[in-house]
Amino acid sequence: MIHIGLDNGLYVESIVLLSHKSPDSTINVKVEFGKGEGKVPLDAIAERAKRYQPKPKITYKMIQEYVERNYGFKVHTAYIAEVKRSLGLTMYEAPNAVEELKQPRKHPPKEKVEAIKAALKYFEVI
Repeated sequence: MIHIGLDNGLYVESIVLLSHKSPDSTINVKVEFGKGEGKVPLDAIAERAKRYQPKPKITYKMIQEYVERNYGFKVHTAYIAEVKRSLGLTMYEAPNAVEELKQPRKHPPKEKVEAIKAALKYFEVI
């Protein structure tokens, strides 16, 4: 099902069945883009598409680079994971994760926690 919203509050709904058969009939639709009555403005379409665009995935490397650039020190990925865990953020399955830790998790120092939180805010994760 396809929904296309228009600026005037109306929308078009269509159900499409994909097959290799020849169609029984066709409907030709003419859409005029631009400004003026009866036309669909291109800038409105572009702005609406931008709102629905998914945000890029923020990697630990991006967070590490941000912290080093803005705070002058490096943070380990384990510290980033610990901060994310403490904030209740989504954690993805790590392919190299172990069932049982050899050592207990190390809690990051306060200044590194604050730097990581600042990076997460900068990237709009929190």
